[in-house]
Amino acid sequence: MKKCRISVLKRTFDKELAKEYGVENLPLCPLLNDGEVFYADFACPEGFCNEAWKAIYQYVFAFAHGMGENGQLFYNGDWIRKPGVAICACNDGIRPVIFKLERTDQQS
Repeated sequence: MKKCRISVLKRTFDKELAKEYGVENLPLCPLLNDGEVFYADFACPEGFCNEAWKAIYQYVFAFAHGMGENGQLFYNGDWIRKPGVAICACNDGIRPVIFKLERTDQQS
């Protein structure tokens, strides 16, 4: 099994949805920071948001078990053009965090 690199690309914020549905002074995600990097295989890495993990773990699991080897692309190449890479987001509809997942050759 290999490790997957999880990079926090950016925290986002939908002002219109926050204005209509969010609590006053709702901040960007307070649990993760842009540029943070985590490594995982089948278990949520320490310090990582549990809700974000639920949204991305199936891709991490796929990379850990060989997806991306030998130029293999997710969804037959109609999503991401780089083998061993996926761009995903957590499921917070007002302030989602965008992640880059990468298959590594590091043994877990």
